[in-house]
Amino acid sequence: MVLTKSTKELYEEYTLRMKKVADVRNAAAVLQWDEETYLPAKGAAFRGRQLATLSEIAHEWSIDPALGDLLTTLKERGDLDEPGQRNITLSLEDYTRQKKFTPAFIRLLSETTSRCFHTWVKARTANSFSLFRDDLDQMIQLKKQEAELAGYEQHPYNALLDQFERGATVSLLDNAFNQVREPLKDLLTRIQARPAADDSFLHRTYPKQKQWDFGMEVIRQMGFDFEAGRQDISEHPFTTSFNKYDVRITTRIDEQDFANMTWSCIHETGHALYEQGLPEEYYGLPLGEYASLSIHESQSRLWENNVGRSLAWWKHWYPTLLTYFPQQLEGVSVDQFYHGINKVTTSLIRTEADEVSYHFHVMIRYELEKSLLEGTLSVDDIPAYWNQKYSEYLNVSVPDDKNGCLQDVHWSHGSLGYFPTYSLGSFYGAQLYLAAEDQDSSIKASIAQGNTAPLLNWLRQNVHRHGRRYTSEELCRQATGQTLDIQYFLHYLLDKYKKIYNF
Repeated sequence: MVLTKSTKELYEEYTLRMKKVADVRNAAAVLQWDEETYLPAKGAAFRGRQLATLSEIAHEWSIDPALGDLLTTLKERGDLDEPGQRNITLSLEDYTRQKKFTPAFIRLLSETTSRCFHTWVKARTANSFSLFRDDLDQMIQLKKQEAELAGYEQHPYNALLDQFERGATVSLLDNAFNQVREPLKDLLTRIQARPAADDSFLHRTYPKQKQWDFGMEVIRQMGFDFEAGRQDISEHPFTTSFNKYDVRITTRIDEQDFANMTWSCIHETGHALYEQGLPEEYYGLPLGEYASLSIHESQSRLWENNVGRSLAWWKHWYPTLLTYFPQQLEGVSVDQFYHGINKVTTSLIRTEADEVSYHFHVMIRYELEKSLLEGTLSVDDIPAYWNQKYSEYLNVSVPDDKNGCLQDVHWSHGSLGYFPTYSLGSFYGAQLYLAAEDQDSSIKASIAQGNTAPLLNWLRQNVHRHGRRYTSEELCRQATGQTLDIQYFLHYLLDKYKKIYNF
């Protein structure tokens, strides 16, 4: 039957099947967003079931043998245009991988994820890792099983990395972290030898509603389309997208820490702008999806740090900020504010860490996850290992679980292998931002005037519109002229902090 149809007819059947799978997955994503924002506590168990059912249905459709036959036939014919051929190639890779997992396994993973999330919230509230221990242990065992089912070479962690960063391996990441570890230690030491920047003004009382209003103004000015998205409050800031016209972001607000909300808003908006910039015509197809998690994180980290912590950005925004918080910032100049928001100090919380020490937070999680997957550490070892590494890498004492190993939502989502993409994203982000400034001389001056449109347009043209057409390295070469070079990131940091700390 398949062989008698034209290529056009087969491709239309393929796109219809893929869009139906996307519809179900996005319906599940809506329920998951609601689960983390508005779901009543008593609804958790049934929500877990609903999510598991939708996940199971989507998986069954995505591994339907008829879809496999379609993909194989279209691949072998080879008479599609370039976008069509690329969609088929990527979909066949996805199909081959997904076939390794049964619908029952996918359902169990979804149910465990939903239960894990609610247990994690309770454990954070109670400040007790022991409440999270059993569900997390089941999640770790499932991720080990997933690695075995997926198959891997050399290290089981490679199988999980591949979900987020196609082709990434432990060897690649070890090499990347080895390149930055000593330079970052040296930069941190040099900064710590200088007088500390004053950021005390960030810890005065900033009323919740005014923080929210300021954040919304910033998000809107960055180019986020509120007719195609919204922002809400959650336990841990995140971004989710159901299509480019429905992108949701969340933030959290601490009235005694202005930085907490502000840079989470900018970070998540970076993610959201990428989602809103993906090509509409490829909904449900690979070319309508983001390139990789590290490229996604390059967008959020670029906006959060290269833009949102720059002096040029705040020379425009600071007068506006003063209208919201005149008493809290009384007597604080824009230069003092800039130094304060870029204060480098070792700390407990990854999402609040400065650009220099941030990557030690990532390294700790990466090394911990590797050890859990290879079996050299057990779930029971997590708190002690975490506390030891924070002492060793950052010279800080972890006072409790909430500020320690319970601070991130990722494990409750089963997202082992995600954390390294934050550092890779920072490395890509610095290289992309420099390329943008080099290729469009108006970008820097525009940001100082509060106009981020030229930068967003550059990213739309060089990153967003390509979807998943290229790997991370191919996309980096397309946009910047070369593959990832971590020296761009290190030079950016050194130049910035030499000026701030005057050494």
